Amino acid sequence: MTNSETTTAEELEQADSIVTVDEAAKEAGSGPTDLEERLVAEGEIAGDYLEELLDLLDFDGDIDLDVEGDRAVVSIDGGGDLTKLVGRKGEVLDALQELTRLALHQKTGERSRLMLDIAQWRKRRRDELAALGSKVAHRVLETGEREELSPMTPFERKIVHDAVADVDGVHSESEGVEPSRRVVVLVD
Repeated sequence: MTNSETTTAEELEQADSIVTVDEAAKEAGSGPTDLEERLVAEGEIAGDYLEELLDLLDFDGDIDLDVEGDRAVVSIDGGGDLTKLVGRKGEVLDALQELTRLALHQKTGERSRLMLDIAQWRKRRRDELAALGSKVAHRVLETGEREELSPMTPFERKIVHDAVADVDGVHSESEGVEPSRRVVVLVD
């Protein structure tokens, strides 16, 4: 047996401690018979990963797991210094979300659409963008002139598109190329 074929006791112990989404769902009850059970298990794995990360970074926070539609949602709230984990315009939050998705992929072998929110930043941002979309839609309806918004992430654009869709007589489109892609609101 060569060195590359030798498995250390530590590697075996690490392999035994890896829990897949399917295994976590089985421990929670029956097998992963539906999407919600699978997403709950995914959220639990993500919660464990984030808890370890918070401990390493010496941040305090309460982790809440939820399922919204077809994705697991993990929220971290409570610590006063959590805004540091959000960063400017949510950039650090986006990076932490991607790291968590990568950790999930490594453990489960499946891509994740997990959504991470810290200090309710995404929730507040969602509310702001929905209000902006509605306000601009009504203004475009009154003036009849198209309006371009500032560049946004795909997550942000979707929220604005949904808000505009709720107003009869106008519609929205995305124009441009990332990272300068933006929403344009037009009269029907």
